[in-house]
Amino acid sequence: MYVEGAVRWGAWIALLLWGSVATGASLASSSPWPCPHRCDCQQEALQVNCSTRHLSAVPEGISRDSHRLDLSRNRLKTLARRQFAGLPRLRELDLSDNILSVVEVEAFQGLQNLHTLRLRGNRLKIIPVGVFSGLAGLRLLDLAENEILVFLDYTFRDLTSLQRLEAGENDLVFISHRAFTGLAGLQELNLNRCNLTSMPTEALSQLQGLTRLRFRRLSLGTLPNNSFRRLSRLRELTIAQSPWLDTLAPNSLFGLNLTSLSITGCNLTAVPYAPIHHLVYLRYLDLSHNPITTVRAHLLGDLLRLQELHLVGAGLLRIEPGAFRGLAHFRLLNVSSNLLATLEETAFHSVGNLETLRLDRNPLACDCRLLWVVRRRLRLDFDGRPPTCSHPVKAQGREFRGFSESELPGLFTCRPARILNRKPQEVRVEEGHTVLFFCKADGDPTPAISWLTPHLSLVSPTGRIRVLPNGTLEVRYAQVQDSGTYLCVASNAAGNQSFSVGLHVRGFSSSSSSGRNRSAPFFPEGWVLPSGYPQSIANSNSSAQGPSPFPFDAKTLVIAVTMGFLSFLSSVVICFIFMFFWSQSKGQIKHTATIDFVPRSSAGTSGHRGDRVDTGRFTMKLI
Repeated sequence: MYVEGAVRWGAWIALLLWGSVATGASLASSSPWPCPHRCDCQQEALQVNCSTRHLSAVPEGISRDSHRLDLSRNRLKTLARRQFAGLPRLRELDLSDNILSVVEVEAFQGLQNLHTLRLRGNRLKIIPVGVFSGLAGLRLLDLAENEILVFLDYTFRDLTSLQRLEAGENDLVFISHRAFTGLAGLQELNLNRCNLTSMPTEALSQLQGLTRLRFRRLSLGTLPNNSFRRLSRLRELTIAQSPWLDTLAPNSLFGLNLTSLSITGCNLTAVPYAPIHHLVYLRYLDLSHNPITTVRAHLLGDLLRLQELHLVGAGLLRIEPGAFRGLAHFRLLNVSSNLLATLEETAFHSVGNLETLRLDRNPLACDCRLLWVVRRRLRLDFDGRPPTCSHPVKAQGREFRGFSESELPGLFTCRPARILNRKPQEVRVEEGHTVLFFCKADGDPTPAISWLTPHLSLVSPTGRIRVLPNGTLEVRYAQVQDSGTYLCVASNAAGNQSFSVGLHVRGFSSSSSSGRNRSAPFFPEGWVLPSGYPQSIANSNSSAQGPSPFPFDAKTLVIAVTMGFLSFLSSVVICFIFMFFWSQSKGQIKHTATIDFVPRSSAGTSGHRGDRVDTGRFTMKLI
């Protein structure tokens, strides 16, 4: 009994001791965590929220253990030196949307564990060197939406661990060449809506670890060569909403190994083939909202890894066959909100790899050229916006996914190209003449007219031998080597048709030099010039059919002689009148002159010094 009682008393004593310990621990855990007046504190998350409390100074009484302090949307004007020195464990500090205009040097000294600092939406005009002293561990700095005019040399030199810098929405006009010195680890830089008129190439060259760079709403007019030198690690480049940017120099992107490039909302009138052709790692290309009308053939083939192309709202009129030839990994094309009438299957390297196609909001002609899209309508992803037909009338407004298989053969059809007048055209001329050959065709869609030389090379729209816009072949100042058979080819999506013409040019001889006017065009007998050809040339051609031995008639000669005589007579009369009035202005003129002279003495009388010598006089009349 005694033993059992002792055991019971021992158990009760142990229970009482445990209860006292638990009670002490509970009291300790429920002890109040220091929290500033007018702020909300969360001890579990170690957060202090003083946002939107109309504070004009940093409050006192903040716990040293705080990890996050939110002072945004208050009335703070100044940050003094070592303002937050009592918060060594602070990791995130938000000072956004205050009226800060002065931040003293070493204001953040003591925050060695700070990872994020937000100063967005204040009134800072300049950042003195040394402001960020002591922030060696900072990773994100947000300075956007201030009034900063310039970044001085070594402004960020203490931020050796910084990875992201938001510096947009400022009044930046200049970035000093060594402003970014010390930011070797910076990975992302955003410079949006600044007043920079040129690329800060020297400053950017300090950021050799940069992987993402964004420019939005800048006043750039051109992108010069080597704009991004030393940025070999850059992977994403965005230039947006810069309406004055209309030129990219051929080597402007030289040295970059981009995987993503966006140049949107600018004034590019053509795809920048030369600047981007070396970007063999590029996967994403966005040129939306530029006035680009054509994607030309066979010029994107160097972008071997390209997967996505976006050309939204660009005013695009045509994507040429072969435009995406060589792009074996191409899987997404977005050309919505353009002026495309069609998109041919031959534009792609292989449509089997295509996954997403955006053709909506285009005036599409639903004919045989778009049959390949309709047949893949269930496999292709239209991103929730399937294309619709604009014409023909019987298909107008219908979505591609609404067509049944039985309708396709009757709706999506084309009429092959057909040359209208196949009348033989054989021309024999002497060297130096201009010759025209005509070729006109119809079909649905409208055929394209091209010409091949006797050597089967394509004739261009420019040069001495050229194709005019109406399909006419013009051979100017024909040479002997131009002789041969030329081939007109009319082609559309449904087929093509060809027609040959002959040109025979004789060498120049002096006996024929007085013949035809060689500057006028020569075209085959029985043909008339098409309506698109200049009427003045037609008139000169008709007047040159026969040689004229004398260029003027009798009436023209009489008029010319009369006008010449009257002009001569008028000149003589004017001269006499001028001389008359000039002489009158000189007063009375003497018409006679009297001259006295002494005759020479003879030898016989030279010794008589006393003899008198008589003088002589005569009068002259001036005419």
